[in-house]
Amino acid sequence: MDYIVQAGTAPFWIALATVAGLGIVELVSVFLGVSASGLLDEGFDFNGPGDAESGLLGGWMSWLNAGGVPILVLAVILLSAFAAAGFAIQSIISQFRDPLPLYAAITGALAAAIPVTRWSSRGLARIIPRDETSVQEQADFIGRVGTVTLGPLDQGNPGAVRIKDRYDNIHSLRANAAPGHIIETGETVLIVDGKNGLFQAIPAPAALGGNHHSNNGG
Repeated sequence: MDYIVQAGTAPFWIALATVAGLGIVELVSVFLGVSASGLLDEGFDFNGPGDAESGLLGGWMSWLNAGGVPILVLAVILLSAFAAAGFAIQSIISQFRDPLPLYAAITGALAAAIPVTRWSSRGLARIIPRDETSVQEQADFIGRVGTVTLGPLDQGNPGAVRIKDRYDNIHSLRANAAPGHIIETGETVLIVDGKNGLFQAIPAPAALGGNHHSNNGG
């Protein structure tokens, strides 16, 4: 560990600590029945009017593939790549001279981390579920069948439903059960409504693969 814990690496340790903190926040939020990454994404709409193309920061976020993967995932990739690049740069330089000044090490680490983040996020976008929040996209999920992955679904805190779109891409939708239903994790549901990134589900009819294990509320 001596070759890692050296002068000029403090920003990279901070980046790693931030990654760990983000992981803890997301884990706690899931236990509370919400998703921190989902809530964060709702605050950054890169698909609507005045979106990522309208400003310098938004343009950079769009280039990094914000919207293709959750913002929290994008931050973890960027911070991890930044830390790894920084440690590598300082380790290599230290073989020949004193570690680089912080400004030089940070600049070099960012120069390496940004393209790595773009490449990695584009790859992840093809295999991980996405939360769909735009009105246009929500309409495509009405009438589709999925499986509850975070439940039970009721009329309180939203849970999650794993569902495939018409192109067989997998999505994770924030959802509640329709009034009068409580739907347990693992059960099959039918999406019947959706608004502002939150969907409403009912137990799927038997003809659509429903298992009829849900409870009626009241």
